[in-house]
This record gives sequence, structure tokens and C-alpha cells, in this order.
Amino acid sequence: MREPGALEGRDYAAALCVVLVWGTNFVAMKLGLREVTPFQLGAGRYLFALLPLLLFVRPPKLAARWVILYGLFQGVGQFGLLFLALRAGMSASLAPVMLQMQVFFTALFAALILKERIERRLQAAMGIAALGLACLCVDALGRNSTVTLMGFVLSVASAAMWAASNIVVRIAQRSTPQFDVLPFMVWSSMVPILPFIALSLAFDPPSTSWDLAAVSLTAWSSMAYLGWFATILGYAMWTGLLKRHPVNRVAPFSLAVPPVGIAAGMLFLGETVTPWQWAGIALVVASLALVMLRPRSRAAAPV
Repeated sequence: MREPGALEGRDYAAALCVVLVWGTNFVAMKLGLREVTPFQLGAGRYLFALLPLLLFVRPPKLAARWVILYGLFQGVGQFGLLFLALRAGMSASLAPVMLQMQVFFTALFAALILKERIERRLQAAMGIAALGLACLCVDALGRNSTVTLMGFVLSVASAAMWAASNIVVRIAQRSTPQFDVLPFMVWSSMVPILPFIALSLAFDPPSTSWDLAAVSLTAWSSMAYLGWFATILGYAMWTGLLKRHPVNRVAPFSLAVPPVGIAAGMLFLGETVTPWQWAGIALVVASLALVMLRPRSRAAAPV
């Protein structure tokens, strides 16, 4: 007799697909940033995520302020800062590890804003994660580091913005009995486009062109991959898993995203990982395992 909540073959296939897509999407970001600016990449990502689904998905049945806030925090905040970090010297190998710090930022923000209690297990995990961040910071300060200090700081800020968007989702879910993720994701993708275009026009170098014909197939493919696969397909499949199974059965799969991201960066971009980075990665992943490999885990979905 099948255990209640047990995953089937199609569930493992969906989880594997999500891990591969989210783990390799940092390589797509790096490739896109070779030709377009971070703000242009952000606008392109959300244009692809928005079209053509906007024509078929009805607006979400909740207050518009939650859609706008989520779009600003998750779109302009998280991905805007992440793209800037990758351009400033963060590696595609290390970026997925840095972003997983959102789990602990989410816990801190939930304690401050939603008055949720931080359990001792989570406190211990946050302490281990802090040691991991210290190792990564020491590496960023070193002369032989493969990442820059600015890339490190922007990545931490990106994780904090992701956590802020998680809090928006929690509040929206509490205030909306019939909360539906897909319309929320599609319509919130509309929000970051104009801010990204405005930021590009205001801060990108004058030599930067919005000539669409000048963008190569590689850059277009990067934006399409980020919009259609990493955003829409990835979140749709992950949400489907969460709807069919308990969170503690699904969340541990996200632990595979950093190793896939590291392997993809080393394989496709020729990146290297320093000893300090390996130490930081091990501590961060161990802290995540301490949180997620427990009953009733409440880990949020990754990029």
C-alpha cells in the first residue's frame, strides 16, 4: 500500500526538471550579460515570462498592491540586484548558493513583520550559515578570489529581496482565501518591465543600444530560457509538487540546486571554486539541510 503523500515517478521527473532548470539558469544569465546590461536582461526576462500567457491567464483575485509589491521586490529587487551582482563579479557557480540565504532572511523578516517564532533548530542553522557567509566574504576580500566584494554584497542584497517577496506572498495568501499562484506569477511579471526600462535609460552607458536587431540569438535564447523555463515552467512544476505533496517531501529537492549550479558554472563557463568558497558552500548547504530535512519544513522555492 502506497504511503500517503509518497512521490510517484512523474513527481521525481518534475523535481529533477526543476532542479536542472533552476541550477543552469545562472549560466543563461551570465551568457546574456555578455551582450546586454543587467537592466535590459531584467526587462527581457519578464517580457518573455509575460507573453503570451497574459492573453490566456485572468488577473489574480486579490488586491493589486500585493501583485505590485511582489513584482517590485522579486523582479526589480531580487533579479535586478542578482544581474548586477553577476555583472560585478559574482560567479554562476557561487550565485545559487548565495541566493539560498533567502531562507534565513525570510525567517528574520517573518519574525520582525509577522511575529513568527524562530525555533532553536533554525537559530542553529542560521549560525552555521553565518559562518559560511564569513568564509565567502573572506574569499571575496582575497586577491586570488574568483568573485568580487561588490558581487558578494549585491548577491546578499538579492537574497534579502527574495525574502521580502516571500513575506509579500505569505501576507497575500492570508488575506486571499482563493489564492492562485499561476495568475499571481504571470501578472506580477508585468510590474518589473517598465522600471527595468527606466533604469536602463537612466543609468546604462550611452553606448548601450536598445536596437533589438543587434541582439544575438544567444542573448535572445538566454532571455527566453529565463522567462519561459526558469520562471514559468519552473515555478509551475514546483507549485504543482507542493499542491500534491506535503512541503517537507518537496522542499529537500531544492538542496540539489546549488550543486547543479556549481557544476554548470564549472562545466559551461570554465569557472573555478577556491578552498574558501568550498568551505562556505559546505556550511551554507549544511545549514539548509538542517532546516529542510526536518518534518514540517517551510522552505521557500529557489530561482
